[in-house]
Amino acid sequence: MDENRINILNESNRMLSKLQLLSVYFGEDIIYKIYLRSQVIHKLFENNSELDINKLELFHLQFTASLIELLRKIKKNNENNISILFDEIQVNKEMVEKLTDSVYTENNFNIDKQRQSLKINLSLRKLFQVLSDDSPDDPLSKNINAFSSRFAPDFFYAIDNKLFDELVTYKDNEVYTNSRAIIQKKLMGLLCKYDFKTEFFCGLKSGSQVIEVYKFTDTERHFLYFPARNLFIFLDVARISGIDWSNNLSKKEKLIHELNDKNDKLLSSAGAMKSNMPADIKTLLIEDLKKLEDINFLQNMSNIDVQANILKTMLNTDLN
Repeated sequence: MDENRINILNESNRMLSKLQLLSVYFGEDIIYKIYLRSQVIHKLFENNSELDINKLELFHLQFTASLIELLRKIKKNNENNISILFDEIQVNKEMVEKLTDSVYTENNFNIDKQRQSLKINLSLRKLFQVLSDDSPDDPLSKNINAFSSRFAPDFFYAIDNKLFDELVTYKDNEVYTNSRAIIQKKLMGLLCKYDFKTEFFCGLKSGSQVIEVYKFTDTERHFLYFPARNLFIFLDVARISGIDWSNNLSKKEKLIHELNDKNDKLLSSAGAMKSNMPADIKTLLIEDLKKLEDINFLQNMSNIDVQANILKTMLNTDLN
């Protein structure tokens, strides 16, 4: 066997190995079928020394090399797109980690609102005693306003300024007042009747102002605590009936959920994107296979040349 023939057959095997690897990468039947058909062509020349081996070399130069280059371009494009996705996934993960470190979760909120209810109940009981004894003592528990400062941004419901002002409005002749707090007279009476047993119901906010709403555990009555004025007055919950009570996750928690959901979708997209094959390329490959199966390329290499030119045109096409 002459050296030229050996070199061409060796180079043909290398071409076929590259095509086989690409067929595995994309997982496309059509590429694998082209690879198999190209192998048949290679074997035909390998087993028939009387055939012009230069035609095999021409076949690979015109067709296989262009096909491999096109597939590699698509592969690189897909990998670049996947890299962008993974960069976004990493950014999202880092954001989730930062938010997780600083977020007040719904669980934190539920635990602390029970503590806050105990503080309020204790403060109201002490307020009753202070008012009864005309004492100058401060009845409000230490750090009683820390709860709203911590949780209002994420867990309190926003209302407009007009409604907020209406809710905290009262008549002077209907309240007990001292230097420490203001409380509606009838509210104090109801608190004494039900032994100061209340629970946190919800938080309201308007701008930087906040209201804490409490419910009596033994009756469907509510009152508010307005920290800015240490004010306790009744609240008709019908006034805030427009609130969407289903919205009980903090903004940060919702963002964490959204980022995690987005990453799941991005990972799924990355898996599909790895072997993505543009529809027009797939159509071209189907035509390529038909040409390879139909032609007697020993007699007519022009059909392969036509397909090769189409492949080369595709190489200059933007795949995005």
